[in-house]
Amino acid sequence: MNPILSSLLAQVSDNDAAVAAGIMAFIAAFAMIFALIGLVVVVGMWKAFTKAGQPGWAAIIPFYNLVVLFRIGGQSGWLALTWLLNFIPVVGGLAFLGIMIWNHVNVSKRFGHGVGFALGLVFLAPIFWLILGFGSSKYVAEQPAQA
Repeated sequence: MNPILSSLLAQVSDNDAAVAAGIMAFIAAFAMIFALIGLVVVVGMWKAFTKAGQPGWAAIIPFYNLVVLFRIGGQSGWLALTWLLNFIPVVGGLAFLGIMIWNHVNVSKRFGHGVGFALGLVFLAPIFWLILGFGSSKYVAEQPAQA
């Protein structure tokens, strides 16, 4: 064996292995928490999509769920293509975020809630999608005209 390599291997202590194992455990726990949060959002969206007369399974299809979400908000499903704005650094991502917030406001209004509920959908998605899906909210496809 190469003398340099053997000296490097001799310097690796049990402490380094323990640190590496701790980092891996932290990453695994973090991934599991995010997977659980994602699952809760999907369950809430599934029920909300079903209430809106759309297929619930659409909540688990990555791009199609945006199409359905825009339809529920009363817009064209083609607006899902605005997702491509994310490829424009910073400005595109902010533009898409604004479009999604606007759509969440429309979805919220169609379920009989206001802007505050829409902000809840944006910032506390797991909780508010469950409220929307399992709560007493009713979906109204057409909004009454404002006087």
